[in-house]
Amino acid sequence: MNTETRPISEISRQATHILFKEMGIVDTIRFLNQFSVGRGDYTKERENWLGGITLDNAIAQIKAEKNKAQPGA
Repeated sequence: MNTETRPISEISRQATHILFKEMGIVDTIRFLNQFSVGRGDYTKERENWLGGITLDNAIAQIKAEKNKAQPGA
């Protein structure tokens, strides 16, 4: 076990190299992409596309769509 403190950039480089070697480039990139920082303000954007929808309204819409997809249900 290594107890020496190293810069995070060196640790990241080594970890990426290990992932490439063990998992391959494609899976490593897919893995690392899940930690990327997003852009924008999710809360504001969510309010824009959901608006003032209530839980009851959302449930009613889901049921209506389900009924349209399954006639006689």
